[in-house]
Amino acid sequence: MTLYFLVKYLHVLGAIVILGTGTGIAFFMLMAHLSGQAAFIARTAGVVVIADMLFTLSAVLLQPISGGTLMWLSSTSLSERWLTTSLVLYALAGLFWVPVIFMQIELRDLARAADADAQPLPPRYFTVFRRWFICGIPGFGSVMAILWLMIAKPF
Repeated sequence: MTLYFLVKYLHVLGAIVILGTGTGIAFFMLMAHLSGQAAFIARTAGVVVIADMLFTLSAVLLQPISGGTLMWLSSTSLSERWLTTSLVLYALAGLFWVPVIFMQIELRDLARAADADAQPLPPRYFTVFRRWFICGIPGFGSVMAILWLMIAKPF
């Protein structure tokens, strides 16, 4: 096995972790939200925050390192449009993902407070959840587009 293929494997693995964790987090948060149960939402959001910090953040930080190494090993230039587009989409995904982290923390805290006080979820919870959901669309869509660009290298 060459260094290039080892780094490529790690890069693809990072992409899988980002997509897999993102998909899982979106699914579990949506299912918890649809339950309407503050305790369930609080527990789910608590685990989601940990998963995002442990898995997504690790992969997000390592992707530029492995990608840069692949560029260097393969003599790929930033002038390649698929790569430049991927980097712009990566930055866009980050612009949506970072606020989502804070939204997940707030959703967790709002649900915990409602559960502790045996109260319904406050209106603020629903406002934040709507924003969380909306931010997920361009954030996750950007990552899906990057994966396609990485594989197809169409231009």
